Amino acid sequence: MFLSSYENKIDKKGRVSVPATFRSHLNSMGFNGFITYPSFNHPALEACSQDRIEKISNTIDSLNPFEEKRDYFATAILSESENLQFDTEGRISLSAKLLNHTKIKNIVLFVGLGKTFQIWEPRNFDKFKNFARKKAYQNRSNLKWENKQKGGLS
Repeated sequence: MFLSSYENKIDKKGRVSVPATFRSHLNSMGFNGFITYPSFNHPALEACSQDRIEKISNTIDSLNPFEEKRDYFATAILSESENLQFDTEGRISLSAKLLNHTKIKNIVLFVGLGKTFQIWEPRNFDKFKNFARKKAYQNRSNLKWENKQKGGLS
């Protein structure tokens, strides 16, 4: 899983080191990089494995091919996606388009979200994190553990 948050600087050549734990997880799945695309909801990048983007693509393909929403999702996600490969030092280069979406200048924050991760400008993430904590607290009753004997976790 992708867990925790890691802050790294962009070097003079525009490269940033991907956290070793994220690289290790991707490598264990057989990938030497990841797919990223601009988030719909935040000034951040969504990042995932090749398998995950294929699942997203399959979900889009399952929509009616003659409905506009299928084209909207394909355009917003698939046409905006970039396949970023690690160099020998475990670094990637973010395109100007991706940097502009996130407002990242020289520091990158990698944020683990379990099966995926996001890439943020650190100050923007801090604002969102504070908001998210308040919302999570307000909605904490929605996150329930089921008893394993009754078919869930205990």
